[in-house]
Amino acid sequence: MRHLLAMIGALLLTAPGLSLAEVPRTAFVHLFEWQWDDVASECENVLGPKGYAAVQVSPPQKSVSGSQWWTRYQPVSYQIEGRSGSRQQFADMVKRCNAAGVDIYVDAVINHMAAWDRNFPEVPYGVNDFHTCTDDIDYGNAWSIQNCDLVGLNDLKTESDYVQQKIADYLNDLSSLGVAGFRIDAAKHIPAADINGIKSRLAGNPYIFQEVIGAGGEPVQTTDYNWIGDVTEFNFSNTLGHYFKLRGPLREISNIGTWSGWLPSDDAVVFVANHDNQRQNTGNIITHKDGNNANNMAHVFMLGWPYGYPKVMSSYDWSDHDQGPPSSGASSCSNGWLCEHRHREIANMVGFRNHTAAYFGVSNYWDNGNHQMAWGRGGLGFVAINMESGSLNRQFDTGMPAGVYCDIIHGDFDSATGSCSGSTITVDSSGDAGFDIASHNASAIHVGARVGDICTDCNGSSSGGSSSSSSSGGSSSSGGNIDVAFTCNNGYTYWGQSVYVVGDINELGNWNPAQARKLAPANYPTWNGSLALPTDTDVEWKCLKREEQNAGAGIEWQNGANNTFSSGSNQSPSASF
Repeated sequence: MRHLLAMIGALLLTAPGLSLAEVPRTAFVHLFEWQWDDVASECENVLGPKGYAAVQVSPPQKSVSGSQWWTRYQPVSYQIEGRSGSRQQFADMVKRCNAAGVDIYVDAVINHMAAWDRNFPEVPYGVNDFHTCTDDIDYGNAWSIQNCDLVGLNDLKTESDYVQQKIADYLNDLSSLGVAGFRIDAAKHIPAADINGIKSRLAGNPYIFQEVIGAGGEPVQTTDYNWIGDVTEFNFSNTLGHYFKLRGPLREISNIGTWSGWLPSDDAVVFVANHDNQRQNTGNIITHKDGNNANNMAHVFMLGWPYGYPKVMSSYDWSDHDQGPPSSGASSCSNGWLCEHRHREIANMVGFRNHTAAYFGVSNYWDNGNHQMAWGRGGLGFVAINMESGSLNRQFDTGMPAGVYCDIIHGDFDSATGSCSGSTITVDSSGDAGFDIASHNASAIHVGARVGDICTDCNGSSSGGSSSSSSSGGSSSSGGNIDVAFTCNNGYTYWGQSVYVVGDINELGNWNPAQARKLAPANYPTWNGSLALPTDTDVEWKCLKREEQNAGAGIEWQNGANNTFSSGSNQSPSASF
């Protein structure tokens, strides 16, 4: 998730009062085996409006012929051509997706070439550009893992300057077309120093995440690579498979990501399933084949829980491991195309994650000791999951501002009209709300989907955009609220610590540091943010420093008496540490 820190370096708090443009995009999707034209259309019609950050696309380079999905992972050259479309169609896709606010991540197959005879004249590569070990890989030996052919695929000599430059030329070609990042396929089979050597030859600063399947006792581990870029955290996929198949109490994942051997959240790309393990390990990985609504609920958890950079898996149906994609267009979401990323439970939880990004932690946690759990995101959102056989009917302290919220699991919020197409949940002045959740289902609310809040600059988006059109300097009233621009000066912080506003009303956390509202360091050490407060209300407030992921750590209060103002006097309150 290292990329996310840069992406939201000037993040404004995503509470009511911010425009859609200021809400970060914090989750991406793998449109496995989609055609380029269909990806472009999906960016414009679904992914952009729903707030997805990026699309991982299948390998675009020329590969061996065949209908099986894995032929895409047997490249024969670095030309951009294949069953997803031509180079021109690829370039057009990237341009259209970027225009929709969606990045393209290419699945880069650079560890090996196809299972041929070490001769690829179109690159060109010859026998001296490959390692010579053709033995089966010994996963207890690092040299074997990184020098022998992977299931017969010709292992490139990635320590070679010539090979590194050829790979870099390919990646730079893609970047020149507007590609924003790369998934390094089979990175575990490439020495980290070699990947870093390739990275040093790349133009710009593309986002990189590396496929490394960590296994206990093996000599090559995920932490060998996270100094280069993000790394896939397969522990997450395996763990969700265990618990959402109800093989253990769901509550036991309440400390997921903290266990020994796991990547730090900032370095981890997480997923419910990927294209490999959903086919190779279906009995232990959550897929669309599972009952109990498990796939949707596992994605709700992933997108609601603050760990890693989440990737949604969107695939097609299969009856055997090797089965390739349907021949029809993917965006039809028919004839075998599953389009899981369009499921309301998943697509709307992308908006939840975006709108709660300013509080990357858990608050107001609850579980029943078994398969029911609920948690908040610092007053910016609240989600509850019920994987029991009976319903969950309970009053929760959500920590959220009062209002009527769209239950985004069961309805779509229209930010242009402030209306919800489905059920709603009412939060009272104490932050309490009643939830009634059916078996194997969930409910979720967030500040970007409060009924009656309208975003006038969101282009009709139904992504759960924020609630008001004004976010810069001064105040403007709308729907009983007024946007107030706060400033905290001299807010010098250490890494992981940020500046917040806290005060005596619910919208400012009721003096609770865990519920304080985060500002943005756009002009560090000056921190700013526009927050929606009730009109004609006397407010006492202070600037506060605390750690982002531990609300009880690094707390420093502004000195002196409380600051005061009236929200009806069109002020832009400011204070200093």
